[in-house]
Amino acid sequence: MTTPDAVPAPEPHRASAPVPAPDPQRGPAPGRESGARPPHRWRFVVYSAIGLAMFFVTVEIAGSSTILVDHVLSLVQWVLGPVVPWVVVALVALGTIRPFATGTWRNGALRTFFALANVVGLAVAVCAAAGYYPGPLANPDIGPFLWEKLAIPVGLIVPVGAVFLALLVGYGLMEFIGVLVQPIMRPVWKVPGRAAVDAVASFVGSYSLALLITDKVYREGRYTGREAAIIATGFSTVSATFMVIVASTLDLMDHWTLYFVLTLAVTFAVTAITVRIPPLRTVAPDTFEGVTHLPEPVARGNRFAAAWAEAMRALSSAPGLGRGTWSTFRDGVRMSSAIVPSILSIGLAGLLLATYTPVFDVVGWLFVPVAYLVGLPDPGLAGKAAAMGIAEMFLPATAVAGHPSDVLRLTIGVTAVSQIIFFSALVPSILATSIPISVGRLVIIWIQRVMLTMLITAPLAHLLL
Repeated sequence: MTTPDAVPAPEPHRASAPVPAPDPQRGPAPGRESGARPPHRWRFVVYSAIGLAMFFVTVEIAGSSTILVDHVLSLVQWVLGPVVPWVVVALVALGTIRPFATGTWRNGALRTFFALANVVGLAVAVCAAAGYYPGPLANPDIGPFLWEKLAIPVGLIVPVGAVFLALLVGYGLMEFIGVLVQPIMRPVWKVPGRAAVDAVASFVGSYSLALLITDKVYREGRYTGREAAIIATGFSTVSATFMVIVASTLDLMDHWTLYFVLTLAVTFAVTAITVRIPPLRTVAPDTFEGVTHLPEPVARGNRFAAAWAEAMRALSSAPGLGRGTWSTFRDGVRMSSAIVPSILSIGLAGLLLATYTPVFDVVGWLFVPVAYLVGLPDPGLAGKAAAMGIAEMFLPATAVAGHPSDVLRLTIGVTAVSQIIFFSALVPSILATSIPISVGRLVIIWIQRVMLTMLITAPLAHLLL
């Protein structure tokens, strides 16, 4: 598949000494766990603990309660101060110039389109950084929203988070968790157990960081293309902190626990269905070009012991901390520079269509029959709200905010998150990776996810509210 300027592949992951290849049918290869031990085994415990704390532990600092990576991001923004907008402009400039400098803009119509769109994104970035919003960009829900709520946070969180990402993916933690949860992940979602780290990273952190994990693991041969596509379109949703914003907008905070649990359950249930139908089912199960597949071994016997052995095998070939963090930081900068220009161009186009044209009224008719079928009040509005989600996931909430029906607001609130795919940020993020999924397939998956989410959520909302 041809994608926009994808993040260049790092050198394939190689062990410093030959290690017998794992046999998926027999579990971990012999040698490491029974013979030679990897040096500095403390790195697995210490680095993994720091990585988990940074991404999954919520701490209140200066009145703000969020994960530690978010606090680090706030610190970086405080240190940079008025330079922040221009740092993001520099990232956008890098992402805009790079396809032309390398000549990759000529490699297919899609790359050409995104390379030209990035020029628009750069112009928008310069205007926004200078505080100048001409024409429709002056609308607070368009120009300032794209710049302040999407471009700046995403532009900075990806490279900042990438510094700590190496601790999660490079020193055995993914292999350890993967073996433990393998009995659930593979049968239900058709992905290795290590994908659980990606899924949790989205809900507690950021879909952009989760996609960086997915892309890195895919390019190292630890995911196939189909597995990477399933993870990107099935688990890479917005964070729990952003779900709070959606719930507040929809006046659902009195039902926050219900909304949060229902959203997680429905999102994963819909993914379990979409992996079994086209187009996800038909994505080729190939590995990244030129990289040997490193499948997750099937554990036999003591699962904890097998998980530990697999973690030690990964640790034995892990790079030093400096090299590992520099590699992921560099990938994060490149990915960020590819994402943000698309947010400011493709995302802008979606918001303009949603605000000033009847496009989503028309697209909404796809979902009106589903709304009728599940008994949603005001099915016309429900269909339009669901359709607006493909432009920006927050738009459905604004469309039904203030509606008297709790059932409608809850259903649309869950749909906005469970749909996963939206053009203002998630689609550009996926296309900035090497994950083999086309725009056409992404749109089809979006339609499937919206319909399935409404079919599952509305009856439960009628029952529980």
